[in-house]
Amino acid sequence: MTLVPPYIKNLKNYVPGKSIDSVKNEFGLKNIYKLASNENPNGPSKKALSAIKNSLESIHRYPDPSGFELRNKLAQKFNLNIDNIVLGSGSEGIMSTIMRTFLNKGDEIITAKNSFIGFKVLANASGKKIHWVPMKNHRYDLKHMLKFVNKNTKIIYIANPDNPMGTFVKQLEFEKFYSEIPKRVLIILDEAYFEYSKDLKNYPDSMNYRYDNIITLRTFSKIYGLAGLRVGYGFAHSNLIGNIMKVKEPFTPSLLGINASIAALDDDAFLKESVKKNKIELKRLKNKLDKMEIKNIPSSTNFITSIWPSIKIAKRINDLLLKKGIIVRHLAPFGWPKYVRFSIGNKHENKALIDNLEIVIKKSLIK
Repeated sequence: MTLVPPYIKNLKNYVPGKSIDSVKNEFGLKNIYKLASNENPNGPSKKALSAIKNSLESIHRYPDPSGFELRNKLAQKFNLNIDNIVLGSGSEGIMSTIMRTFLNKGDEIITAKNSFIGFKVLANASGKKIHWVPMKNHRYDLKHMLKFVNKNTKIIYIANPDNPMGTFVKQLEFEKFYSEIPKRVLIILDEAYFEYSKDLKNYPDSMNYRYDNIITLRTFSKIYGLAGLRVGYGFAHSNLIGNIMKVKEPFTPSLLGINASIAALDDDAFLKESVKKNKIELKRLKNKLDKMEIKNIPSSTNFITSIWPSIKIAKRINDLLLKKGIIVRHLAPFGWPKYVRFSIGNKHENKALIDNLEIVIKKSLIK
């Protein structure tokens, strides 16, 4: 008997994007623009920062093991019972707990090929059979996914909107898909970018589908600007949540994460302003890319993904921008080697991206 299971031994380490400090050290640069991880360029709200500062004297204490106060706050905001809510260390923390809670021997997973890499890592680590269904026109192909549903299917994962494409499954598409899924199959709807997409025509807010076999995942890492604190939350039927809570690690998220998130939920003005600014800058960046004849995918999120003529060119664009202090995300680890994702920054950051893109394109003798 081997110590490490073969499905773990054969895994590859997750390769994250470059950090600001690593780029500073590697290239000796002072000004770095990080447009790689889809963070809120406005940072967190002042109310969240104040809550963090006020919590510092209590960090020698464990937080409430279930995160009662934050769950209660979320219950009030979304008109749910507290028993419908679970917290975790980011959405991925909850995904991991879902895997450990519901997957049995012989169970199978269905999702889109080359969608969110965080789920890919967790799914591969489960050791279960996974059906990776190719996307169609950079979107989840739900019709094709249905063909893989069988008696062993346990989990279906849908990132809506998708990362890294920025596209979303439309309301009628999802409703037809759901009508053909057995009730014994758990559907995970990952809505990390919900706040950016919720007002778009045909976007299916999962809160309208409070069925027994759907769990919605959202996060404080994106629009709320709290990525460094790792706080995610999930909505589902109380029976699902009750079983997840039996498996969930206690005392997660952290005390600082819980208190900052509670305060962030009280700052609607910050949320609205962040959405407004993102909408303006997303439009500005897309217009610039279109003028430069850089292919890109229309996005419903806080990032936009560009498409290049070859793998070599995509990597070169990424690397040359990096040398100029612009951190973007070459999507080779996601399975899209000809694609580069740009997070939407503030006006100054986006201008720096465009200005440097024009330079590196000329240097590469491409257009």
